[in-house]
Amino acid sequence: MKNKIISSKLMLLLLLLVPLINCHGSYLDYTDALTKSILFFEGQRSGYLPQDQRMNWRGHSGLSDGWTVNVDLTGGYYDAGDNVKFNFPMAFTTTLLAWSVIEFGEIMPPAELRNALVAIRWSTDYLLKTVSQPDRIFVQVGDPVLDHNCWERPEDMDTARTVYTVDAPNPASDVAGETAAALAAASIAFRPSDPGYAETLLRTSTRVFDFADKNRGAYSDNLNIRDGCLNNNGQDELLWGAAWLRRATQGENYLSYIQENRQTLGADDNIDEFGWENKHAGLNVLVSKEVLDGTTYSLQSYKSSADSFMCTLIPESSSSHIQYSPGGLIYKPGGSNLQHATTITFLLLVYANYLEKSSQLLNCGTISVSPSMLRKIGKRQVDYILGENPKGISYMVGYSNYYPQKIHHRGSTIPSINDHPQVIGCNEGSIYFNSSQPNPNVLVGAIVGGPGEDDVYDDNRYEFRKSEPTTYINAPFVGALAYFAANPNVN
Repeated sequence: MKNKIISSKLMLLLLLLVPLINCHGSYLDYTDALTKSILFFEGQRSGYLPQDQRMNWRGHSGLSDGWTVNVDLTGGYYDAGDNVKFNFPMAFTTTLLAWSVIEFGEIMPPAELRNALVAIRWSTDYLLKTVSQPDRIFVQVGDPVLDHNCWERPEDMDTARTVYTVDAPNPASDVAGETAAALAAASIAFRPSDPGYAETLLRTSTRVFDFADKNRGAYSDNLNIRDGCLNNNGQDELLWGAAWLRRATQGENYLSYIQENRQTLGADDNIDEFGWENKHAGLNVLVSKEVLDGTTYSLQSYKSSADSFMCTLIPESSSSHIQYSPGGLIYKPGGSNLQHATTITFLLLVYANYLEKSSQLLNCGTISVSPSMLRKIGKRQVDYILGENPKGISYMVGYSNYYPQKIHHRGSTIPSINDHPQVIGCNEGSIYFNSSQPNPNVLVGAIVGGPGEDDVYDDNRYEFRKSEPTTYINAPFVGALAYFAANPNVN
């Protein structure tokens, strides 16, 4: 009798665990995550929203952007939880979204491929406006100091929408080079479905790259915008822009450029970094395709750098020096750690594809690394972000039943204009920032900055480095999710 009671209790326990196991399996629904990762960009839109806007708690905003300089600069994206349009990270976001489509668009569900192209075009339409005048580039809209002193919805913005401009011969090679890269990459992405628009993007990209090359230096070095813009060194974006134009045109002039300027523009510097302010690792992976395809051996130095970077990610490699958290997350010092995890994951998957198509292995000293091993490392990062981590939390908002509720994001924190049509002024929004309640508007698909090296994450909008989402965290994750949605059983 006693054994029967124990057996019954054991059976009851197993039955109770079944729903948990099924729920746990939802963490690995890569197709759902892909859909939401693209939907996020609708929540970041600036400008006049279309009728098919799905993130319907958002409203029109920034409709007068550019009027102070007599140019239409409406549109584009707010790159994070504030209301400034920083063109530099926006252009990088666009490049990575386009690269995601270029590499993985063929395996995306058709509806999500269309949504990804819409997300890219929302940015490229704006970027075209920023370079519409000869020898001039508009690099930012919004005074970040005034904006960051307010906590208000983009629909209620009453801070200065200052337009920051760089005219030749002043330096702007970083932001202009990234803009050229974005337009060139997007031209490839749009070529099958809209060749006319693709041609416009490519033609503009070549002109913007010439502007970047002739006006070398960081745009933040300009006295008129130094206090309001983001800092960077301005050199790697020239190689990055040229590499994308080479990919888009197969032009010998761009091949010569990335060959001849490799050393002078520092292609061998910081080869294990990749993000909106450092393109080195991404540049090396991108350029390596021609070497692996067997068409351009003269670019071998770029492939060697790409190989070295990949080997740093392999724990068994003698050259491994990447740091992983106890739970297995790639960690690099600085804020918003998931921006590193998502960009590196994307590069792992792209390089794995390049190696596989050329039937090659990665040589890391005493070990040979297969494409499948690179994919396994990438999958571990994706699974961690989606909930397979020590806290069991999805770092993508709106995905699974347990995700950050108090993200550092103005529009998400303050009641929607649909629910509270009265204006909420600059200082009136602080009560929502200081609230202990979850954000009223769910920014579906947003990936927050995430935990640090110890896997610790407190759901707290005060800690913006951990709780703030950004477009450049999401953009590479779109490509990664597209791969695993089509190939979910990589082990």
